[in-house]
Amino acid sequence: MYIKQTLRFVLKPLSFVPAIIMMCVIFMFSGQEGDVSSQLSYQVGIKVFSYANEKLDRGWSKAQIEDLSEASQFYVRKTAHVTEYFLLAVSVAFPLYVYGLRGPLLVLFAGAFCAGFACLDEYHQSFVSGRSPSKRDVLIDCMGILPGIIITRIVGWTGRMTIFRPLANKKKQKGY
Repeated sequence: MYIKQTLRFVLKPLSFVPAIIMMCVIFMFSGQEGDVSSQLSYQVGIKVFSYANEKLDRGWSKAQIEDLSEASQFYVRKTAHVTEYFLLAVSVAFPLYVYGLRGPLLVLFAGAFCAGFACLDEYHQSFVSGRSPSKRDVLIDCMGILPGIIITRIVGWTGRMTIFRPLANKKKQKGY
């Protein structure tokens, strides 16, 4: 029993590590100069359209793939925003859930934290060459935050009701 308590004592605080890593990744991407960031989005588009061309047998030439990548850069960038903040929301909401924050309070605290980080990140971009802050980007970031928190709540609730419920019932029967 002592080992189990020690593991909980050590592992629970470590549940915040993914959130810290995700914040560093977001901060790193937003610290890229405008040209570097655009080139990265362009290369992602090239890879996506090349893969689609191969799998869907579209017969696109290299020039067509480059044109499609150029035309879709805006969508690639905004999809990256939503995805980054979805992952941040999951990595922030999960440890809060583990520590017992549930329901609307989880949505409020995790959502406010992630939205605040989105604002801070946009402010950070104002100091980067070729980048500028955007309220629209904060709103787009928030489109990833809420689904991330809701999915964390669903997974956490499902786990509590299925996987961990038998463990809780055993404790009650033994009188712990």
